[in-house]
Formats: sequence, C-alpha cells, structure tokens
Amino acid sequence: MRDIHHFIDGASFTGGSGRFGDVMNPNTGEVQARVQLATEAEMDRAVQAANTAFESWSSTNPQRRARVMFEFKRLVEANMNDLAEMLSAEHGKVVADSKGDIQRGLEVIEFACGIPHVLKGEYTHGAGPGIDVYSMRQPLGVVAGITPFNFPAMIPMWMFGVAIAVGNTFILKPSERDPSVPVRLAELMMEAGAPAGVLNVVHGDKAAVDAILTHPLVHAISFVGSSDIAHYVYQTGAANHKRVQAMGGAKNHGIVLPDADMDQVIKDLSGAAYGSAGERCMALPVVVPVGKKTADELRERMVAEIPTMRVGISTDAGAHYGPVVTAQHKARVEAWIETGVKEGAELVVDGRGFSLQGHENGYFIGPSLFDHVTPDMSAYQEEIFGPVLQIVRAASFEEALSLPSKHQYGNGVAIFTQNGRAARDFAARVNVGMVGINVPIPVPVAYHTFGGWKRSAFGDTNQHGMEGVKFWTKVKTITARWPDSDLEHADSSFVIPTMA
Repeated sequence: MRDIHHFIDGASFTGGSGRFGDVMNPNTGEVQARVQLATEAEMDRAVQAANTAFESWSSTNPQRRARVMFEFKRLVEANMNDLAEMLSAEHGKVVADSKGDIQRGLEVIEFACGIPHVLKGEYTHGAGPGIDVYSMRQPLGVVAGITPFNFPAMIPMWMFGVAIAVGNTFILKPSERDPSVPVRLAELMMEAGAPAGVLNVVHGDKAAVDAILTHPLVHAISFVGSSDIAHYVYQTGAANHKRVQAMGGAKNHGIVLPDADMDQVIKDLSGAAYGSAGERCMALPVVVPVGKKTADELRERMVAEIPTMRVGISTDAGAHYGPVVTAQHKARVEAWIETGVKEGAELVVDGRGFSLQGHENGYFIGPSLFDHVTPDMSAYQEEIFGPVLQIVRAASFEEALSLPSKHQYGNGVAIFTQNGRAARDFAARVNVGMVGINVPIPVPVAYHTFGGWKRSAFGDTNQHGMEGVKFWTKVKTITARWPDSDLEHADSSFVIPTMA
C-alpha cells in the first residue's frame, strides 16, 4: 500500500501520528493509497519551517520571486499530463477536465509572475512643506490555505501563487481525498527555486485544521469548502486574531429568457450542470426558464440531450464526466434525489442506479433532471453537488430575478438572453457575487477577483487578482520630512500635525 507523506521544509516528511486516511479510486471503489494525518506537533513543525524561511524569502526582491513563479509555471506545464492523470486517478474527473483544473490554477500563477508591478505603492511628493508621503505593501508572514477535494490543483495555486509571490511563506492543508497533486506541486515549487520552507503541505482532518486556526505564527488563512465549515473557519480564525477569507457553498442559477438562443443554452447547461459530475462550486444546478413556453421547450430539449451524455472512467477520452469522489458522496447525492421526489418535484430523468460495465463498484451517477421544483423544497435550498439539474419555473423576469437574490447562497448566477437592456438590469440588481451574461460558469479571469456573497463567503476580501494581493499583504504608510539643513528646527507643537 502506497503512503502519501507530508512535505515540510523542502522534503518529504513521514509523520508519526499513526493515523491514516484512505485514498480511494473512484472508478473502481478500491483503496489505492493511504494519506498520513498530521498531529498538532507536525503542523507546528511545518509552521516553524515556514517561519524560518520567511525572513530571507520576504527580503528577496519581487523580481527574483517572480522568476521562481515563471519557472514553476514552466515546470507545471512540462508535467501537465502526469499531473492530470494523477489528479483524475484520485478525484475521478476525466483527464481533460483535470487539465482544465490545472490550467485555471496556472492562470493565477501567470498573474503572480507580474507581482513586481502590483506591489508598487503610492507616493505623494510635497504633501506638505518639505514632506513626502508614500506607502508600501509588505507580506504578513506565515499564511495558510485549506482547500477542498473538487479542485486539488486550481484552488491551491489560487492561494499560494499570490501569497508566495508577495513574500509570504505558506502552509497548505489539502483535502485528504485527493492529496497527491498538492504534494507534487510543492516539489515543483522547490525545483523552480523556492527555498525550503516556503511551501509546505500538511495532510490532515479537523485536528490539522484546528492547529492552523489556533497557531500564533499563522497570520492569514484562506479556505474553500462547505458553508458550515467555512463559517467555523472564519469564526475560529478571527477569534484567534487571524485574517480570514472563507468561501462556502453555492446554488447557482441560470435564468433563461424567452429570447435566448436555446441551442446554446442546452449546450451550456449540459456542461455547466453535469460537467465534473456536478462537483463544482460554480456549477449550474438550477435553471429558471421564464414563461411556460420557454420552460416546456427547455425541458423537452434537455430530455433529448441527456441520453447523448457519456459517463465513463476518468481515463476515457470520450466521457463527458466520471464518477463522484467517494461512496459516501454518491450516497449523499442519491439521498438528495430521493428527497426531491418526496417533496413533490417531478423526477424527469433518474440517474440513480447507473452502472458502468467492468466498473460496477465505481462511484458513478447518471445525469438527473427535475422539473417543477419550488423554492420551499430543501432539495432546492441546499447544495447537492452532483450531476443533478433542477428546473424552477418563473412566470416573469422579476420572479426569476428574485430566486437567486433571495437564496441563502450567492456565489454565481447566469442569464441567457439577447436583450442587452435586460441583461444589464439583471447584472446590476441581482444579489449574487459573480454574474455571467450568456456565460454559464462566470469564473473571472485571474487578474480580476473571485468571490461570492451571503453564505457563499465569509470575510470581506475575495480570492486572486488585486483582492488577493490585498488579502496577503499589509500596507505601511510613511510620512517623511528632510530639513534643508541640520540647523533648521521647528518649534514644538502640541496639536495634531496638519499639512497646512
């Protein structure tokens, strides 16, 4: 049995906790490896290594740190195929989707390559008589990221790419369900020229998370996961005087107006609702057609489209999506489907009971489609996180607008229309953090910022882009006066200084 170790202070580290988690193969249902689960002492070892590395790394000039990022990007690209296959073997998503996972992470690394430019501060010459004022952005110290199973490459790179580039040192606690890729990324960061201790990977469960949240040398924490845990991370981290951004769950809506290009809508819905087996926080699990005619056509077209979708093992190049990540998650998704039926929604297509020949023990779920879902149903209110699409019919634009606006989650939303005025009005008024206009998965490009509203995010700073730079740095402002000569003195003043 292969054991997956921690990566601390630039090298593989064998923990001594004696506790392990099983790493499954979602395609077969078999245990393929064990991952070590850290103790508080092992987490402290990683934090101390990062703290030691911080002094020299933070004083390294931004251009040299950027060169490490350039080389890291090159190494990840050179190892793309191996990384994608490693990711798919543990997560279950098809290899093409795994490559997309890695590529979206690399886009933030590309942004981090330009870190010398974005770290420039502000400067005012002559703010007062002989007085100049300027500011500088400085790193925080040891910082940490706690990442989910669904994007084991992208989300870690979203976090550590910017955090390390601005001069911090980093502790990554990835999901124990698919831990191999994060370790490999840390190895590649060392190969790229980052000193030992700059990027550390520590595996674990709640004990490891709590060790991060309470450690006095950890200054900031970024988290992505379910909303309940995000809330816990935010509260606990803030109570321990840490800067925290905690991204939670989602229930993203796609609003379809009567004038939408239905051919494109069906294609977009298929990929956004069922791609990666629905295990995306930016998936589109709810579609809201406006008007009966629109709803009836959309339903008919989706019923015809679903049989064309191919569910297969993660290495099947022709598969549209693969298995979900664990047997427990499969059972959870199927339980939500049953709940929807019991609550009175019409199950038009039932993906339960799907079996793939030769892989009968794999964690596969076929695409499911509900119609006549209503806002009072718990299956609508909660995140299912599986290949399930729910149709919630709306009689008007205003009703459609109100659904995502009133929902407890506010991560992303999309509107499909050819009416620019309607789209503009919707984008301005909807109570959601990220909006797509004829874009089903509106994940912003790396030099903008990612973040939801309401129970989809806790904390007031988003991920990557300039918001990420702000989160991982602190601002120092200097007011300087240089007298004309050593003989020039000002009288003592006992009032607050002004620039008058």
